[in-house]
Amino acid sequence: MIGDWSVAHFGTRFGRAGRSARRSPAPVTYGLIALCSLLFLIGPAAGLNPTYGSGEGLLAAQRAYFHRWGVVPAELFKGTPRAALTPATALFVHGSWVHLLGNMLFLYVFGAMTEDRMGRVQFTLFYLGCGYLALLGYAAANDDSTQSLVGASGAISAVLGAFLFLFPGARVTSLLPFLLFLPLRFPAWVVLPFWVALQWVAAGRADQGPGVAYLAHLVGFGLGFGFAWARFGRPTRVKPVPAPAPEGENQP
Repeated sequence: MIGDWSVAHFGTRFGRAGRSARRSPAPVTYGLIALCSLLFLIGPAAGLNPTYGSGEGLLAAQRAYFHRWGVVPAELFKGTPRAALTPATALFVHGSWVHLLGNMLFLYVFGAMTEDRMGRVQFTLFYLGCGYLALLGYAAANDDSTQSLVGASGAISAVLGAFLFLFPGARVTSLLPFLLFLPLRFPAWVVLPFWVALQWVAAGRADQGPGVAYLAHLVGFGLGFGFAWARFGRPTRVKPVPAPAPEGENQP
């Protein structure tokens, strides 16, 4: 299955935080984009590698590739080490050019500021951990499915959830299909909950449409928002330090 973003967003601005993010490098975000793009280009889904053949041979190679590196819910809980690793490997596999470009656009827009706030190591663990759990949650809810699930949608949804908590006032330029794709700017607290609502509605109709893991999007978003709240939302407790005694009260 592949991810699908119903609303395209590009560009963020949040005062000093946005300007700082543009100045600061985001090596993890850009590294993830580069790695996913490279793996796609050399894999069978791009259709550019002649070693995979063409026609029916290429389609067979794509199915085998997705089955090997993607999550197959019916096989995930059989206890084999290879199957247990697939929620991690699936994060770096994409099924089509549209799938790849859509996911990488969202990661590019929302990843840099989130990484800048969390730090490189914490952002890396957050991305991989939430992505793994998002795909695991989808597999648990569809444990009889034999269809391969690939894509970084769950992890990127977690980035969106964290972004909403950390930068709710960030201005996001959005292209809305039902408004003739006119670019409009809204704060993140308007755009991202609207996106979640679309995923919720689509998840309820998943059996009537294409194979998209909307549930993984919802799980990832919830995990990302919850992590950001737990990590950055609680007030810091400062241990009181006794004031120094006046000079006349000091002991010899």
